[in-house]
Amino acid sequence: MTSDTPDHDLVPDHDLIPAPLSTGHRGTAPGYFALDERTTLDAGPGTGTTARWLRSALGPATGLPLADGTGPHAIRLRISEEVERRYGPEGYRLSTETADSAVLVEGGGPAGVFWAAQTLRQLLGPDAYRKAPVRKDGDWELPYTTIEDAPRFGWRGLLLDVSRHFTPKDDVLRHLDLLAAHKLNVLHFHLTDDQGWRIEIKRHPRLTEAGSWRSRTKWGHRASPLWTETPYGGFYTQDDIREIVAYAAERHITVIPEIDLPGHSQAAISAYPELGNTDVVDTAALTVWDTWGVNPNVLAPTETVLRFYEGVFEEVLDLFPSTFVHVGGDECPKDQWKASPAAQARIRELGLADEDALQSWFIRHFDRWLADRGRRLIGWDEILEGGLAPGAAVSSWRGYGGGIAAATAGHDVVMCPEQQVYLDHRQAPGEDEPVPIGFVRTLEDVYRFEPVPPGLPPEAAAHILGTQANVWTEVMENRARVDYQVFPRLAAFAEVAWSALPAPDARDYAGFERRMSTHYRRLDALGVDYRPPAGPRPWQQRPGILGRPIEGAPPNV
Repeated sequence: MTSDTPDHDLVPDHDLIPAPLSTGHRGTAPGYFALDERTTLDAGPGTGTTARWLRSALGPATGLPLADGTGPHAIRLRISEEVERRYGPEGYRLSTETADSAVLVEGGGPAGVFWAAQTLRQLLGPDAYRKAPVRKDGDWELPYTTIEDAPRFGWRGLLLDVSRHFTPKDDVLRHLDLLAAHKLNVLHFHLTDDQGWRIEIKRHPRLTEAGSWRSRTKWGHRASPLWTETPYGGFYTQDDIREIVAYAAERHITVIPEIDLPGHSQAAISAYPELGNTDVVDTAALTVWDTWGVNPNVLAPTETVLRFYEGVFEEVLDLFPSTFVHVGGDECPKDQWKASPAAQARIRELGLADEDALQSWFIRHFDRWLADRGRRLIGWDEILEGGLAPGAAVSSWRGYGGGIAAATAGHDVVMCPEQQVYLDHRQAPGEDEPVPIGFVRTLEDVYRFEPVPPGLPPEAAAHILGTQANVWTEVMENRARVDYQVFPRLAAFAEVAWSALPAPDARDYAGFERRMSTHYRRLDALGVDYRPPAGPRPWQQRPGILGRPIEGAPPNV
């Protein structure tokens, strides 16, 4: 089936993001496979979730029924052993120019079929991302092409901080759709911090009754004199979490929970004062923190605290099937432990050298506890201090250094250096950027980010599981602000995480920018409030709201 009047909006590489390994076309002239009332979905074994997703995503946009059916005019979904051998379970081959007038979608596994379906949607053009048909003619065409593709990294993630500013459940589901559209497969769910506890724990109800809301909120950077005086909060019920996890699984995304300890814990201590260092601070007077930064109130090194958090993790493991569980482990001031007679007695009792070793004792305890239940601990790179259990993995955030040290020592690593892929950092210099935080990280800067440090020996590089962009929401008070900070840079990050790109200086940023001209239209169709290339729109600015810009190029540490 070909069209005499094809839509030539698509260029030869089809403006795909992330860029695939290869695209090809057998003939000498362009041709098009038409989707119409005859088009059916032929779902082979193991591809049912992708068939349901295709029907739910493309049906409303095209107005086509996409009924089950075989024969000509079908979109055939298949798991292929040959594709799996060549490209792995997430690899795929997509051909729209088959001999029997069908579209053949082959994946190395169910995930590969799903990523191929995401590519198919891109091939249909930006209007395929809408929730109802907007074309009067109703014609839908796929360019004749064969695409073969596979991801560079197995961990392609985004951290979403829902503690500092809460993301309602429906917006989390929307984020999962946006991750899937960019072939990202991990949502790191930062559920607890000083500013709010966001997950229902049935055996400890005050964690959400008291710990999920604060009386007011800092407006801007912590040095800002401004406050929002409205009480602020929110949390996910356990059924909400089950829904989020199931929705993600249908999109081949793993949700990894983070329960922060022993620092970043004031929300928990405010709900249960016995968790804090009661011999040096009046923990009963603490409330959920209403500002940003590193908080001095940390967990006490007691058996009571261990049992409490074991109970928390028991419920968390029941909700999240992910192999990895994140325990934070970062930014834990030791001042209270140094001043606490009980903590000092604990150090002596355990035969530890100092307070750093006490933090390591915390982490090692939960590493063993999780390992006994078939899970793996992952934490921020501070968990390297004082020694790290063999099975633990590291999120390298302070730069490359922690990841290099961990990988060299045989630990698995996720690279997420703040100088490169913290998306709360500002996107351009100047006063128009809303609440400017950190270094300038442009779309091009993110596109030239390289997760594997040059010179890392192959045996260490093999421990780089992948990479992750982090979204910390202190100055992102709503969905529009998160959209602005995340997009379009997440598209560049997705290509870094998925595609086989050359060295950073050799990357074709001009070609990426050209492809983005189409991708912006996809984001428009999806309702994403991204930062335009020319700068923020008037309503995206936040004049007079103090940030903390850092001048100059970020250090390579």
